[in-house]
Amino acid sequence: MLAVNQLNISIKTRRLLQDINFNIQPGELFVIIGPNGAGKSTLLKALTEEINYSGEINFQQQSIKKWTTAKLAKTRAKFSQHHQQDIPLPVNEVVMMGRYPYFASKPNLTDLKVVSESLKLTEMSAFKDKSYNQLSGGEKQRVHLARIFAQLNNEFQEKLMLLDEPLNNLDVYYQHKVLEAVKGFAKKGNIAAIVMHDLNLAAQFADRILLLKDGKMVKYGNPKQVLTSKTICDVYDFPCKVMSHPLAQTPMIVFGEEKSTSIIQNINP
Repeated sequence: MLAVNQLNISIKTRRLLQDINFNIQPGELFVIIGPNGAGKSTLLKALTEEINYSGEINFQQQSIKKWTTAKLAKTRAKFSQHHQQDIPLPVNEVVMMGRYPYFASKPNLTDLKVVSESLKLTEMSAFKDKSYNQLSGGEKQRVHLARIFAQLNNEFQEKLMLLDEPLNNLDVYYQHKVLEAVKGFAKKGNIAAIVMHDLNLAAQFADRILLLKDGKMVKYGNPKQVLTSKTICDVYDFPCKVMSHPLAQTPMIVFGEEKSTSIIQNINP
């Protein structure tokens, strides 16, 4: 379980996060949403101890500060918004970076198998021998996602995957494929936490959603509890209507104001 209690983060006099509390169970996909500047990426930085914080972050009933670096390298991995663009290596070697915690000098057959499986999972197998620097932005994104899957491919129980806007540069097909893969990872008894902006994808895939604004919790719960018309309109300061998705039966957010019948008829006589 991932438990965050009274998490606060400040830089000088500016409060970035205030009194954040939530519990995520193994098997759950946790999505963090909110407007720009809400504190979403800052929260992920706290979970990877990239930023100083007050409060408690416990993973598997133990403070994350007490975990050894070696153990964390095999149980926690983060995908960042901004990854290195210039890596003069073939794709399979970039993905192999995720296996560095498992070997000292040379990968073994297990490491090679895991890299192959991770490339297949992100549909990058055909690019394994291609130079990373020759890839498009979306393809590079999928390489780094494969690296994260490779890093957390082991027999340890309850691993933690942290993804900061992993759907950038991906088309609709790959957005769904990536979320399906992450959901599959979580369902094996792990935890996945994702920062994303697409509220409808969050509604379809999340087990739990945390909605932030100005560094504060607005709502936390399942998609139906969090994604209501009033809440979304208030937080994003934009009109919307929430209805049921015709296929998934999850909340579906439609942004924009309703047009009267007479206006529509005047536009489309």
